[in-house]
Amino acid sequence: MKGKGSHIPSSLSLSLSLSLSTFSVQILRAKSEHKHHCYKLNLHQKMEPRCFSAVGSIAKLTSFTILLAFLLSCFTFTSTEAYDALDPTGNITIKWDVISWTPDGYVAVVTMFNFQQYRHIQAPGWTLGWTWAKKEVIWSMVGAQTTEQGDCSKYKGNVPHCCKKDPTVVDLLPGTPYNQQIANCCKGGVMQSWIQDPPNAISSFQVSVGAAGTTNKTVRLPKNFTLRAPGPGYSCGIAKIVKPTRFLTSDKRRWTQAMMTWNVTCTYSQFLAQKTPTCCVSLSSFYNETIVSCPTCACGCQNNATDPGSCVEPKNPYLASAVAGSGKSANTPLVQCTSHMCPIRVHWHVKLNYKDYWRVKVTITNFNYRMNYTLWNLVVQHPNFDNLTKIFSFNYKSLTPYVGLNDTAMLWGVKFYNDFLSEAGPLGNVQSELLFRKDTSTFTFEKGWAFPRRIYFNGDNCVMPPPDAYPWLPNASPKRIISILGPVMTAFASLVILLAYA
Repeated sequence: MKGKGSHIPSSLSLSLSLSLSTFSVQILRAKSEHKHHCYKLNLHQKMEPRCFSAVGSIAKLTSFTILLAFLLSCFTFTSTEAYDALDPTGNITIKWDVISWTPDGYVAVVTMFNFQQYRHIQAPGWTLGWTWAKKEVIWSMVGAQTTEQGDCSKYKGNVPHCCKKDPTVVDLLPGTPYNQQIANCCKGGVMQSWIQDPPNAISSFQVSVGAAGTTNKTVRLPKNFTLRAPGPGYSCGIAKIVKPTRFLTSDKRRWTQAMMTWNVTCTYSQFLAQKTPTCCVSLSSFYNETIVSCPTCACGCQNNATDPGSCVEPKNPYLASAVAGSGKSANTPLVQCTSHMCPIRVHWHVKLNYKDYWRVKVTITNFNYRMNYTLWNLVVQHPNFDNLTKIFSFNYKSLTPYVGLNDTAMLWGVKFYNDFLSEAGPLGNVQSELLFRKDTSTFTFEKGWAFPRRIYFNGDNCVMPPPDAYPWLPNASPKRIISILGPVMTAFASLVILLAYA
């Protein structure tokens, strides 16, 4: 995540640094003088105990210096960005292009690019906010609107669209009149992931800003950008001026250029998005009757004592009223009571074994009574994806975050067929099968090799069962069954022989 690091004022930082440097010099000088003093004592008499005590004092002072330096570094170091190993460069980039100047400001086109490979923004869509650097106002908007107008009482006649110091902007809904639209707007804030649908991974709106600068040198960049999609999880950096964007005219014969351009980069962190995981993985196979369920309390535990209504039984007569309960938004999960308490469960079943191929069945089940997952996707990491031969009823795309490595795949539903994962109930699941070709140098059913290493649902990492719980081959049983028939027969035969020769 592109977090805002904890900084100390520059004057305080400078004074601390100078104090630290002076303190270090004094310690070094004390060490040198003390060493010379003890050396002179050694020449004439035995070293006195005070030399040892002074050495200990200097050691304590040195330790204090190191501690002070560490504390200073804690104040001055900034936090790092959120990093996803399967999508190292994934982010949402917000680009502001000033396309013209006005008597008291400028007109800009704001475009959001979802460069994340498999994380999308679903309904009710994105919400973008920022803080103006001066006393800017928004005269008008096309393709989006602010959620509040603010106090515009000082304006007479022509009233601005928004006078708030920190406006909050949302996308317009589909079906907006054409005279209120621009390209890539009006999708209800929904943005596809870059791999699933690149043309729909872009969202734009136009804003006319007043009481602002009218040249490149007088414009002040907005700050404190926030992005909700639709909940928390994204952290945005500061706006940075970049090379002005160039635009190609519709006849493709002329290039125009923005007056000024700045970018803002927002990155996602699952830890900021929610306190508990949102999905878990269960496993099974044809060669073992054991079904490895999701870990207990993988996404939290049922606790009706402290959190009434944390889950609901599927046959509860009050289910409908609980789903539509007041005070709960559509994004607040209402899950079916299970041992794992996860809104989503992904089940990986090793189904069949052929001479040259093996087959897997993947099932995604929705236990959330409040959420229909549209445009869902699944990311699976398994070493045999470089030999995937056929996939049924899902789309497939190989992800290669590292050159020469093809062990990660993105799966999603076929449009208008199973790209809609219904809420919990009889229709709340989608499934497909994958056919893999065997690589004799790596293929094995032993030690859990046939099961995935990692699974993401809608960009969130799912909780996997512990490796020692994976289904094992019958001839590799962890518990050896000891028969008592052999020892009994041996004892009986020995008894017969003893009686015969008695």
